[in-house]
Amino acid sequence: MRYDVNLSILFTELPLLERPAAARAAGFDAVEMWWPFEGPTPSDAELDALADALDEAGVRLLGLNFDAGDMAGGDRGLLSARSTSNRFRENVEVTVAFAERLGCPTLNALYGNTADDTDPDLALENLALAVTAARRIGATVVIEALNSYESARYPITSSKAAFDLVDQVPGTAFLADFYHLYRMGEDLSALITNHAARFGHVQVADAPGRGQPGTGEIDYATVLAQLDASPYGGPVGLEYKPVGPSAESFGWLKETP
Repeated sequence: MRYDVNLSILFTELPLLERPAAARAAGFDAVEMWWPFEGPTPSDAELDALADALDEAGVRLLGLNFDAGDMAGGDRGLLSARSTSNRFRENVEVTVAFAERLGCPTLNALYGNTADDTDPDLALENLALAVTAARRIGATVVIEALNSYESARYPITSSKAAFDLVDQVPGTAFLADFYHLYRMGEDLSALITNHAARFGHVQVADAPGRGQPGTGEIDYATVLAQLDASPYGGPVGLEYKPVGPSAESFGWLKETP
């Protein structure tokens, strides 16, 4: 198995531009992140600074979210509401260009919270637009389900709902976040057995606290061994809130495939 570190939730003890080097020092050569800028169209200087930090650390960017709004304030994406659609569209070309610059193969499009102006047809349009842009650089747009305990207004809360959306937009794939899926009561073993070939990316954290594997209920030794033997051949993103310092949260990896 190949593992990468999500720098939007790990190493947050450090400023963003210091996190790539910290991940490299911890033994990782790849990272991913949520949209790391305040708005949809950051300045060239901001983009250059992050690209330089990744290059200098010697880590590859494997996953990047499109702008999802104010995540800390509760936003969970922009593409499905008429009031936020233009912001999403402004961000698409910026995200794809940055991904092309860094060789990033996976782009995550969060659907958005249900609102008065949610428009499912517009969501499909925006996803198709993102796919068209991503296809130019050989990248894949992925769609994930979140858990309703933490994202009560997010409508995609099951693998079925996510697959239904993937089926409507050719060129998308399923982001299997085992933490969110487990919290929604899904059988991870059955999901891997039946659908691993359709995974575009995988992310892990333990439940219910979202700490590193080994701090909760999920039998990750078994789950990851099964994933390793499945048709899925991509990386596994570490997207957990470390219990203790980030650099000391990776001991569980010694017991995984």
